[in-house]
Amino acid sequence: MIETHGLTKSFGPHRALDDVTVTFPAGAVTALLGLNGAGKTTLLRLIAGLDRPDGGAVTVSGRTPFGDPHLVGAHLGPDALDPRHTVARHLRWLAALAGVDDGRVAQVLEETGLSAQRCNRIGGLSLGARQRLAIAGALLCRPQALLFDEPLNGLDVPGIVWFRGLLRQLADTGCVVVVATHLLAEVVLSADRVILLEAGQPRLDGALADVIPAGADSRDWLESTLLDCVACA
Repeated sequence: MIETHGLTKSFGPHRALDDVTVTFPAGAVTALLGLNGAGKTTLLRLIAGLDRPDGGAVTVSGRTPFGDPHLVGAHLGPDALDPRHTVARHLRWLAALAGVDDGRVAQVLEETGLSAQRCNRIGGLSLGARQRLAIAGALLCRPQALLFDEPLNGLDVPGIVWFRGLLRQLADTGCVVVVATHLLAEVVLSADRVILLEAGQPRLDGALADVIPAGADSRDWLESTLLDCVACA
């Protein structure tokens, strides 16, 4: 379980997160929604232990994260990948840093469909393949919690279907799974819960079946709610 208590974070005069207290349960996929600038990536980075909050606290399975990839696996996009490295070299480097056996590299290459591209340089990969590689890095240590920030950008239809199945598999094994995305159709198909951030504060927090009114089309209702955030901005 991931718990945040009174979490705040500012960048200069901008308050990115403002007293955020939320829970992400184990064994469930939670969709993290919000407009650009709502605080989604900031929240994920604080949970991963990559940044420190100005106030409040984060715990993952009762522990404070300090960037431990065995506790939290974070996919924050493919932009940080070194284009000069090959696919396998990148994962072997991550494995060495985390003290993970090289055999796990072959496993995540297979899990993410990258075995045939293991010797390819990252700079020559498609966006979809780089997304898969970033996902592979998050999976490498078999962490207790997985965070994904816009993981579907660049994935083709088979890739989206594969990722949807991956989320369910991870949740079914008891992982905490959090996915920040703008693709509301995938939220409806994949998520058990939803948290909607507006201006750094939770506006919605609960099971998808509970927050959406009875009889409403789930995607249309979520879209309408996000558009309300635009009107209030």
